[in-house]
Amino acid sequence: QVQLVESGGGLVQAGESLRLSCVASGSISSINDMGWFRQAPGKEREGVSCINKSDGTTNYIDSVKGRFTVSRDGTKNTVYLQMNSLKPEDTAIYYCAAVRMSLRQLRLCVKPHVFDYWGQGTQVTVSS
Repeated sequence: QVQLVESGGGLVQAGESLRLSCVASGSISSINDMGWFRQAPGKEREGVSCINKSDGTTNYIDSVKGRFTVSRDGTKNTVYLQMNSLKPEDTAIYYCAAVRMSLRQLRLCVKPHVFDYWGQGTQVTVSS
């Protein structure tokens, strides 16, 4: 089993930045890719970005390219999502997820059902 704990959410104004963290524990060696998802009220969960644990391959959806950066720190078993130039439409609960498969493809890492483990989520609210 793998446990994931997110932190770093909050309330910011449009144009500001936040950095989300996701600390993994448990059977970490079984994990290959980690992803960030978000879910706004009344909307489906949306894949935002993912990173391969071994080679660092990253993928982003178009709406966050150039603004969000996903990274990993293997020494801390932590994945980060740096979010810059935040917009009101980025408001959502952000979830960290992990999968045993190696994905490295955006078309796979944006699909929630692909992932095996999930964190509890952290709220990000961007005011205009």
